[in-house]
Amino acid sequence: MMELDHVAVAGETLAAAQAHVEAALEVSLQQGGEHDVFFTHNMLLGLEEGLYLEAIAINPDGAVPKRARWFDLDRFSGAARLSNWICRCTDLDATLAALPDGFGAPVSLQRGDLRWRMAVPESGILPYDNCAPALIEWEDAVHPAARLDQKGCRMTGLTVRHPQAAELAQLLAPHLQGALVAFETGSAGLEARFDVAGQARVLR
Repeated sequence: MMELDHVAVAGETLAAAQAHVEAALEVSLQQGGEHDVFFTHNMLLGLEEGLYLEAIAINPDGAVPKRARWFDLDRFSGAARLSNWICRCTDLDATLAALPDGFGAPVSLQRGDLRWRMAVPESGILPYDNCAPALIEWEDAVHPAARLDQKGCRMTGLTVRHPQAAELAQLLAPHLQGALVAFETGSAGLEARFDVAGQARVLR
């Protein structure tokens, strides 16, 4: 089974991704860190109910990876935007075996004392034009959301739009838990809705 873990906002620079989130939600992000293997870096926002948001971009001071970066960041261009949703699962290998090819192969990663495995396609491109979820399995009991400051932000819904949204929804239905994620037919893209200190906010 899988359930929503966090969402990612990508930018050509980390500053652009951070500014996009802070303008939409009117809250400040906190320091994240750097990732090896893919040579990216991030800023973070703690959300209620064990979720979080990351702003992410290629680290200009990092090396060139030997493989395509996650979240299709090698091809990213234009304005910062909500680019990916990530689902956690307790058995990544079993979840991948139950899904069609294309969701990627597990890559072991760490940042500080956080350790996890993430399924990353060889091309870096997730199915359904990156509208399919990235899959993650956290190792041990350490999860970044528990360490993040809480600023009264709660995600109230995530809409996944794609021309083949019904097909994607049917594919994920046997595995996806929770009521936050909805699917709509339309141009490929994501929209997240939040309650921030009692005020409705939208992030695209």
